[in-house]
Amino acid sequence: MGKTIEIMDTTLRDGEQTSGVSFMPHEKLMIARALLQDLNVDRIEVASARVSEGEMEAVKSISRWASQNGKLDRVEVLGFVDGTKSVDWIVESGCQCMNLLCKGSRKHCEGQLHKTVEEHIADIRRTIAYAQEKGVRVNVYLEDWSNGMKDSPDYVFALMDGLADMPIERYMLPDTLGVLNPMEVEKFIKQMKDLPKPSLKGRASCAVDSLPLREGRGGSLVSFDFHAHNDYDLAVSNVLAAVTAGCQGIHTSVNGLGERAGNAPLASVQAVLKDHLHVQTNINESRLGEVSRLVESYSGIAIPPNKPITGESVFTQVAGVHADGDNKAGLYQNALLPERFGRKREYALGKNSGKANILRNLEELGLELSPEQTKRVTERIIELGDKKELVTQEDLPYIVSDVLKHGAPEEHVKLLSYVVTTAYGLKPLASVRLEVNGETYEESAKGDGQFDAFVRAIRHIYKNRLGRSFPWLTNYTVSIPPGGRTDALVQTVITWNWNDRVLRTRGLDADQTEAAIKSTIKMLNLLEDESKGAGN
Repeated sequence: MGKTIEIMDTTLRDGEQTSGVSFMPHEKLMIARALLQDLNVDRIEVASARVSEGEMEAVKSISRWASQNGKLDRVEVLGFVDGTKSVDWIVESGCQCMNLLCKGSRKHCEGQLHKTVEEHIADIRRTIAYAQEKGVRVNVYLEDWSNGMKDSPDYVFALMDGLADMPIERYMLPDTLGVLNPMEVEKFIKQMKDLPKPSLKGRASCAVDSLPLREGRGGSLVSFDFHAHNDYDLAVSNVLAAVTAGCQGIHTSVNGLGERAGNAPLASVQAVLKDHLHVQTNINESRLGEVSRLVESYSGIAIPPNKPITGESVFTQVAGVHADGDNKAGLYQNALLPERFGRKREYALGKNSGKANILRNLEELGLELSPEQTKRVTERIIELGDKKELVTQEDLPYIVSDVLKHGAPEEHVKLLSYVVTTAYGLKPLASVRLEVNGETYEESAKGDGQFDAFVRAIRHIYKNRLGRSFPWLTNYTVSIPPGGRTDALVQTVITWNWNDRVLRTRGLDADQTEAAIKSTIKMLNLLEDESKGAGN
C-alpha cells in the first residue's frame, strides 16, 4: 500500500490488565526501554493516571529515561474526564501526552455517567482546555466505540462534531468488548474517515447544547488509531481491516496481553502488515523474540508453544518430509523466516523426524556419521520418541555416544523383559527375564527401590543359576544432559567394582529407572566380552 503505519504498544497499560499481571516500576522501565529502543515502537502507553503511587514512580522513571534519550514525545498515559486531576497527575509524572478516555457510545455515556452527549462534550472540552494550558498533548479514546457505531452512530458523530475545534492529535477507536468482525471494522472506520470537520466559524462561542449532529461540516482530515480486542480471536484480522480502511495507527501489546482474551499481539500485527498489506512500520523485527521473552518473564504469563512468531515450536519442523523439502530449495518455508525475528529453524527429533531431520541436526553440530551409524541413531531416536514428546538437539550428542560407544555387534546378555512394582508400605518388587549366551533365566527379588530390586534379581541369576559372582555398585549419578529440560533425557552413570577394578557405564533414556537398567546391561556385556576374549 506504500504507506507507513504507526504502532502504539499498550503492554504497560492495557496489557497490565491481564488477570494476575502487575509489573513492578523497574520492570515497567525495562520493558519501556525494550519497546522504544530495541523494537523501535512509535509510541507506548505506560499507565493509567491516578491509579497508585507505584504507577507514579514507574511513569516518572520512564519519563526521565525517555527525556534523557530524546523519546519523551513517544510516551503516553491514559487520562480521564475528571477536570484537572488526570492532567495534574500526568504533569507531575513528567509525561507530556494524555490519551483521554471518553465515552464512545450513548449506552456508556448515559448508563455510566448519567449525562447527555452535550454534557459529556462540555466536560471533555474543559479537560482538554486545561491540558493545553499545562502543555500536555491530547489524544482521545472513544471507549466502546464499536458498540457506539453499531447502536448509536448519531451519538458518535455528535461527539466528533462537538470536539472538532479542539487540539486533538488522534482519535483512538477501540473495539472495547471485542465484538467486531473485519467487515464491520472496515465499514465503521470508513464512515469515520468520511466525516468532514465542521466549520469552526463561531465555534468557540457556540453553546454546547446547540451543536449540530450531522450538519455544517467543512473538510479537514483527522488521524485515527484502531485498538483491537481478541474476544472472538479476530484482533489481528480486524487490524488488517482497519489499515485497509485508512487507519494511520494500530494499538498492540506484546504477547497479546490485555483484558479478557487480550489485545492484538505485536509480533503477529507486524507480520500481517508487512507480508499481507505491504505497508511499512518502524518495528525492528529481529528483536521481537527477545522482547517477547522479556515480557513473558516479567508477566509470568507463558507464551503458548504454538503462538505465531514467538512460540517455542513455531519454527520447528517435525515431519521428516519437511526437512527433506527444506534441503531441496526450501519447499516447506514461507515468508515467516525465523531469522527475521531473531530465531532459527529447528528440526525436531522424534518418531516422525526421519533421517532428513537427524542429518540436519548432525550437520549443525558438526557430527559426521556413516550411513549405518545414522540408521542406528535414527532407530534409537524413534524408540525414544515413542516415550517422550520431543528429543532436543542438545540430547543428540549423548544419543550418538550412547548408541555408538557401547553398540557391540553381538549382545551376549539381553534383557528380554522385566516388571518392577512399588506400593505404599511395601518394598519394591522386580521380576526379570534375562538371556545370557543364548540361555534364558528368570528371577524375582525385593529391594529398597525399583532399581535395587532389579539388580538383586540379576544378582540372583548370576549367583544361584550361573554360579558366578556379580560386580558391586559403588556409585550412581543421575543428570539431565546440558541444554536439556526436566522432561528430557535422563543420563545415569553407574560405577561398579569388579575384582578391584572400576567399571563405569552409562544409560540414556526418558525414564530414570530404564536408564539405570540399560547401564547395568551394558556393564554385563562388557564383562562377557572380556570373558570371551580371555577364552573362558
